Amino acid sequence: METQTKTITVQSTVKAPVEKVWNLWTTPEHIIKWSNASDDWHTTFAENDLRKGGKFVSRMEAKDGSMGFDFGGVYDDVKKHERIEYTMGDGRKAAVTFSSAGNETKVTTTFEPESTNPEEMQRGGWQAISDNFKKFAESYNLELLRFDISINASAEKTYKTMIGKGTYDEWTSAFAKGSHFKGSWDKGSKILFLGPGENGAMGGMVSRIKENIPAKFVSIEHLGIVKDGAEITSGPEVDSWAGVTENYRFTEKNGTTLLSVSMDSNNEFKNYFMETYPKALQKLKELCEA
Repeated sequence: METQTKTITVQSTVKAPVEKVWNLWTTPEHIIKWSNASDDWHTTFAENDLRKGGKFVSRMEAKDGSMGFDFGGVYDDVKKHERIEYTMGDGRKAAVTFSSAGNETKVTTTFEPESTNPEEMQRGGWQAISDNFKKFAESYNLELLRFDISINASAEKTYKTMIGKGTYDEWTSAFAKGSHFKGSWDKGSKILFLGPGENGAMGGMVSRIKENIPAKFVSIEHLGIVKDGAEITSGPEVDSWAGVTENYRFTEKNGTTLLSVSMDSNNEFKNYFMETYPKALQKLKELCEA
């Protein structure tokens, strides 16, 4: 007689249509914003080949850098807007179902527990991640913009040119003359992206480098603004979008690099980014290929 495999189930009902819920659950740029069980942990990197046989991985770390691990596996089955089944790296099985009811979607995750930690602890951790996703999905009202450019240079050269002190100033001049950064690109570091305003006062963004994997992936988390030289990280001017990310992914093949950029934007700035980002990336391409 076969022994039935024990499973644990957690679920959350999200006040959003299934199309939005599916997109936020499966897109790497969104996964890094919600896939954590507590505020002192975060996901810094994610890749997701969403198809049967495709692989996925998320890098989960304590924000103080004290520990971290890769959570990954292989998809066994994918039915869009309905169900995802996968095998984790240690061989355990899991499944996520999406049950649509108009403007609500129930997300149910069933997984085989591991043998190291108590089952109630595992249930609590997975439920916390599910609850965090619900909170994120119900509050997310931005649009993820994407820009791709093919550069005839290695990923290493493209990466170094993009963040280099002098070359950064050149390609970002497409956004505003005098654009520059102040700070470090090291993972976890604070960095300011600055430029002179109409009145000559310095303005820009207060940010943090969420992840920096050289020549592979850079994620910038925007925390606030610089206005008239002062840093503002709370209040109505920033509360609606603080924590959004700007991501750069480098994929090299036969000496050519596909640079993929994604970023959150509201309607107020969408047209500006749609106009200026292609110009900036074209300038970066010229610098890399020179």
